[in-house]
Amino acid sequence: MSEHEVTKIAGLPDNAYFELKPGEQYVPIMSPKENVPEVNIWSVLWGLVMAMLFSAAAAYLGLKIGQVFEAAIPIAILAVGLSTVFKRHKALGENVIIQSIGSTSGSIVAGAIFTLPALYILGLEVDFFQIFIASMLGGFLGILFLIPFRKYFVAEMHGKFPFPEATATTEVLVAGEKGGSQAMVLVVSGLIGGAYDFIVATFGWWGEVFSTRVIPYGEVLADKFKLVFKINTGAAVTGLGFIIGLKYSAIIAAGSFVSWFVIIPIFAYLGDYITSPIGANVTALIKDMSAEQIFSSYVRHIGIGGIAMAGLVGIIRSSGIIKSAFALGIKEILHAKSGDSNNQLRTQRDIPMKIITIGIIITAIVIFIFFMFGVVHNFLHAIVGLLIVLIISFLFTTVAANAIAIVGTNPVSGMTLMTLILSSVILVSVGLTGPAGMVSALLIGGVVCTALSVSGAFITDLKIGYWLGSSPYKQEKWKFLGTIVSAATVGWVILLLNDTYGFTGSALPAPQANAMAAVIQPLMSNQPAPWMMYIAGAFMALVLTMIKVPALAFALGMYLPMELNTPILLGGIISHLVSTRSKDEELNKARKEKGILIASGFIAGGALMGVVSVILKSSGINWFAAEWAESNAGEITAFFMLAALCSYMYFDSMRAKKED
Repeated sequence: MSEHEVTKIAGLPDNAYFELKPGEQYVPIMSPKENVPEVNIWSVLWGLVMAMLFSAAAAYLGLKIGQVFEAAIPIAILAVGLSTVFKRHKALGENVIIQSIGSTSGSIVAGAIFTLPALYILGLEVDFFQIFIASMLGGFLGILFLIPFRKYFVAEMHGKFPFPEATATTEVLVAGEKGGSQAMVLVVSGLIGGAYDFIVATFGWWGEVFSTRVIPYGEVLADKFKLVFKINTGAAVTGLGFIIGLKYSAIIAAGSFVSWFVIIPIFAYLGDYITSPIGANVTALIKDMSAEQIFSSYVRHIGIGGIAMAGLVGIIRSSGIIKSAFALGIKEILHAKSGDSNNQLRTQRDIPMKIITIGIIITAIVIFIFFMFGVVHNFLHAIVGLLIVLIISFLFTTVAANAIAIVGTNPVSGMTLMTLILSSVILVSVGLTGPAGMVSALLIGGVVCTALSVSGAFITDLKIGYWLGSSPYKQEKWKFLGTIVSAATVGWVILLLNDTYGFTGSALPAPQANAMAAVIQPLMSNQPAPWMMYIAGAFMALVLTMIKVPALAFALGMYLPMELNTPILLGGIISHLVSTRSKDEELNKARKEKGILIASGFIAGGALMGVVSVILKSSGINWFAAEWAESNAGEITAFFMLAALCSYMYFDSMRAKKED
């Protein structure tokens, strides 16, 4: 059994979540030996419609609230609903394609809005063509760099990663296809999770986050020693923790606890003896900062350094896979015999390495032309920009895929921040500074950010296809079309929103882009970056690797806010209890199976109703009782509501019987 202790999804084979024994094979729901409906006018058309709609919605909402919702689950729900309404039989393969094409929207949006609006914020000139090309080329790179690693992540590492978002999306697709008692469990838990998160986000009947500040002694600890405990009380994030399992959720939480209970108090203690601001772009004294401010100004950068080093370690460890991919590409380019892909089962076929290699070369040439004639107008600077994009995108592709496979969250903003800092330092060293340097660095960052965002999200699509029995080469081919449509939609929406609202006021605060602008401006003026924090994080990752602790999961915990990590741990604990209470392993499996259905319902319902809530707010409909939700009583109420939610998840899972 895998270390994260996940059992099968209802409807999938018994070994769907287990590490395979020698000689054992995984056979998905849709038989690899049969041709099933996948790519047709229905699936492609609806996939493109979803890509356009969710790109526009995600861009607007992301610029307004600073978060891009994951489109995979809502699109899967809509795909199932459409196939049901129009009575399409054997629609599972079609729904996978709709979800795969449509979900490109969220990843393209994240890559674009985290960086490119900073150009407007800094008062620099940028047009639709630059935004569209940067997003499209970044998306192409993310797809092309990830495909050679598909078999490693989805097949060779079968049962070793939890893939929480892919699990929840697969649940939706399988339940829609099979119906029955499993579908009812998913529907009921989806309604409960959706209603719960909708009430929190729309009405504020209880707080979204519980903090120990509500307790008098906790307030003293927070103010004097900067010690504070926080937990998000949402249904979706708790369900995410259940699917991740205890092992990884504990490691993620450990990273968070080290940040908040060790490093932040140390900074606070030392701050009493420091009489001037220290660190890159920091203007306040440490002693005057809250725990949250110390985290964002100092500690989070340690997590970014750890993520970067964990990625490099991962590249070194997977060097054999990289070498074999390169060797295969060279053999195919030279027309050497490398096996007939046509004889492979359709579920094992990728786009040929020859085409992938040629695609990377063509994309690199187009990026160079884009930089040369559309950005820097200098041969040396264009070459430097191209090398930055290719090297960083390639190195961090596996980091993004790993992060999604483990926790379902892609630390793309942290990796992009590192990219901006590195590219700015390099560009300044070759003489590119000032406004031209800022435009160049941000467009480079936009390409890299989109590449990492797309590669991380695409591994989810491919894992879903692997579990269900889709043809990966079809998913890969049509992902490019989804990227083009999403990039064009995002470019148009960004221009429209800038003309209508701008990105510096309260209407569309664009928090990530404003943060990138604040970082890039001093760097292009030769001001310092928080290198010591990055180096500390890098050495921390090396030490963790030496003692065989997953460094990426730990660094993710240090990078993500505590309130997102603690409910993941809570869900992991419930998962462990549900699957270990009985001495009967079959009963434990049945309970865990039902728990995964419930957790997936929480995620799906929470994701869908979260989008509805934000759309209502964006339309001017505001029913949120902010004063109550942010009060001590509102937070205490949230604590008891979370306890009730977890009790439901635990006791309903324990009601499962072996015959279920």
